[in-house]
Amino acid sequence: MNKDGNEYYFEYSATLRIFGQNLDHEAITATLGLDPTHSHKQGDIKYRNSPFEFDMWSYKVPVERTQPLEKHINFLWEQIKAHKEYLLELKKNYTVDVFCGYRSDSSTAGIEVPYTCLEMFTELQIPFGVSIIVTGNELEEALLKARKWQRRIKYKK
Repeated sequence: MNKDGNEYYFEYSATLRIFGQNLDHEAITATLGLDPTHSHKQGDIKYRNSPFEFDMWSYKVPVERTQPLEKHINFLWEQIKAHKEYLLELKKNYTVDVFCGYRSDSSTAGIEVPYTCLEMFTELQIPFGVSIIVTGNELEEALLKARKWQRRIKYKK
């Protein structure tokens, strides 16, 4: 529980992303048998009125965000495993990656990913990375404490 008496929240995600110049969105959708959860073409306008610099096709797994990251990764791998060779072929001309996300309001928690769910990254020859976002008052308090310690260390030198 956080200091306000509320339970901490933890959310996870995994998204297959394919991006580059002149993507064939329809071919990717047909070959993978998955409808993209997001796609755009180079030149389409972003939410801030500037154009996208490249095409993108992405598929975010429909796993409840509160489920552990390994469930997201394993679900995605089951969906795309049969298309490994196709994805490796795409990598010759496009960027193919898996964007993993972790979000929490706890500044002292972390994630653990069992080695058994890292097969996808090895087989697709892509790095395993996680975007970590910490929100809320705990983050602010942790940053303030870190700044105070920084100042104390500076003054002791």
